[in-house]
Parts: sequence; C-alpha cells; structure tokens
Amino acid sequence: MNTSALLQGFRFIDNFFPSGGYAFSFGLEAAVEARAVCTPEDLREYVVDLLRSGLGNRDAVAVGLAHGAALDQTLQTAQHLDDELDAMKLCRDTRLASRQMGKQVLLIAGTAPNSPPLLGQFLSKVESNQSPGHMAISVGLVLGTFGWNKRNAIAAYLYQSTVGFVSASLKLLSIGQHKGQLLLEYLIPIIDQVSREAETKKEMQSWTPIQDIHEMQHAYLTTRMFRS
Repeated sequence: MNTSALLQGFRFIDNFFPSGGYAFSFGLEAAVEARAVCTPEDLREYVVDLLRSGLGNRDAVAVGLAHGAALDQTLQTAQHLDDELDAMKLCRDTRLASRQMGKQVLLIAGTAPNSPPLLGQFLSKVESNQSPGHMAISVGLVLGTFGWNKRNAIAAYLYQSTVGFVSASLKLLSIGQHKGQLLLEYLIPIIDQVSREAETKKEMQSWTPIQDIHEMQHAYLTTRMFRS
C-alpha cells in the first residue's frame, strides 16, 4: 500500500472524522448504569467479549466482504451485505447509529473528486433509502477502493470501534487516559487475532446477548450522556 492510500484511509477511521461516533456508547452507558461495568477490568472483559463474539464475527466479517465487493465493483453484493447486517443489529438505536456513521463516510468519500463510481452509486442507494448504509459496509468499500488490503481494513474498523468504547469509558468511569492507553495496548493483539480470523469468514454471526440487552435498555435510562 502506498503512503497516499494509507493516509487517505486514515481519514475515515480517525476520531476526528465527522461521523458522529463520539455521541454513541453502543450500550456501554447502560452497562455502567446497571453496574455490569464498574472497573477497567470489567470494561476489558466487556470489550473482549464483543470483539470475539460480536464485532469480530459480524461487523468485521461485513467489512471484509464489503472490501471484496469494492475490488469486484459489485454494487448488488454491497447492498445484500448491508441488508443482512441491518437485520442482525437487534437494537434500534445501535442500528441507527451505525447507519448515521456509515452515511457520513459515504457522503465524503462518494462525492470526492475522482471518487470510484461504486461509492457514488452506493451513496445514491443509501440516500434513496434503498440500502441502510452501515458503517462496516461503508468502511469496507472505502478502504477497499483506496487500496488497503482486507486484513488491514478489518483491523482498522475494529480498532476504531475499540477506541470508541475506551473514549466513552473516560466519561462514564473513573478511568484516566493512562489506563485507557493500557487497555488499548492489551486489546491490540486481540484485534489482530480477530482480524486474521474474520478475513477468511464468508458468513456473519453474532452472539452477545448481554451487550444486546444493555443496548436496548439504554433508551430507557432516566438521564443519558450518549445517544446509544
């Protein structure tokens, strides 16, 4: 991968990118409120379980398959993956958050000068409500068109998602930035392993009932810092 492709891709997985991800905790706030996550160790176990049983088997696989659709320039495949992922996201707020973030990626990548036709076509489908436009699909398509390899695209998506949890925890728990960095250091080898496994998978799966319940309970919290 050349440096230009690397830097272009970094834009879309950086927390500075205006996807709105900072507004979502994806159920972590409800988990903290229920005292299921109280310490850095609790958070570590929570995120590891998500990486291994949820994100790693569902969203990460979606990124890899969307990456393949980008290389093959197959819009229909991207739409099919998008619909399937939409059906697998059980919580309404989490589903809408993923759609919002994915659409923001497409709006910038798909309207850029010399943008590959597939991105613009997929954006049109999303804007006309013919496809949900989930974040994992958008990232897979964009990084694929920029020349990133599949494993790196998957790892980048998982890293961004993990950083989102750690970032939210800084507001929700008594975890300072130093402990947050130590947690990321611990999680990076797991992200690497999960990315390697997801790279060869052809079907999305997910089994995270506890996290799914917390995601659903978030909407009923009396007070909330995050939108999901």
